[in-house]
Amino acid sequence: MRVKITNTAFHVPPLVETAEEVAARCGCEVNWVLSRVGVRRRHVAEDRHVERLGAAAAREALASGPPPDLVINASLTPRQAIPDSSVFLMRELGLRGVPGFTIHGTCLSFLVALNAAAALIHAGAHRRVLIVSAEIASVGRDWKHPESAALFGDGAAAAIVEPTPAGEPSELLAYAMETYPEGAEFTQIRGGGVVQHPNDPDTVAQHHLFEMNGPAIYRLGRPLVGALLQRVYAAAGLSGPDDIDLVVPHQASGLALASLRRYGFPPERVVNIIADYGNCIAASIPMALAHAAREGRLTRGDRVLVLGTGAGFSMAAAALRW
Repeated sequence: MRVKITNTAFHVPPLVETAEEVAARCGCEVNWVLSRVGVRRRHVAEDRHVERLGAAAAREALASGPPPDLVINASLTPRQAIPDSSVFLMRELGLRGVPGFTIHGTCLSFLVALNAAAALIHAGAHRRVLIVSAEIASVGRDWKHPESAALFGDGAAAAIVEPTPAGEPSELLAYAMETYPEGAEFTQIRGGGVVQHPNDPDTVAQHHLFEMNGPAIYRLGRPLVGALLQRVYAAAGLSGPDDIDLVVPHQASGLALASLRRYGFPPERVVNIIADYGNCIAASIPMALAHAAREGRLTRGDRVLVLGTGAGFSMAAAALRW
């Protein structure tokens, strides 16, 4: 589909939390945090209004053009259950009268939203789509489980998607997503729904904290990723990893990023920002994309692979001509 990401931006809160601080709170060694999780520092929001975090990134992305005709909030952590978080984001940005909604695909929310935006633009329904992923993951950490508590950070990113002008190379070449529901309990926050409702006497605070079974996720996902990538290569007309100029992955963990080598991607072609920002859930992919753009690692015409996994268990990948 002939669409173009015309601008990106990311924003993080000013407070920095170090691996040493996390280790002290979890009761583990700093070297364990660094070797096992790979996060030296992360940013933590003191202001829990997640829409303000997202709006800061959105304002920067929107600075060089007209207002959007569609707003997609591609995030996991909402301000509240009702109304939809896109409403608060739009109010913060001073936008009214244009449609806004949320696409919630956990860590894959941005990638799913990018494909949806491309389809809507391709169909002629919209011409300038704002996608915002804003996450405050720090509030859901369980300090009794250092592997996950040491992983997450807070942040936001935004992207503008528009039709590609004639004569320019930008294009969404291929997109694929697969979901394997046998992994539903491997990554979860049980509270917030109708089963562990606040009025249920069995509901406790623990139900609202993040739970992760890392080894189970790894066992399920490892044999599936290669086939997904082959589907994307074939659909995009690419021969394989050697045709990819830059890989922008979900910043799942240091070990997950290192594992990309087995799929043919050397570290110098992978955007890796997890050591400084942690896993920012749905904001991780667009933050990595915006970081690469800011660092001059993206040139128009480059072939870019964006990929990740999410709770559920889901995985997705997209090949772009930047």
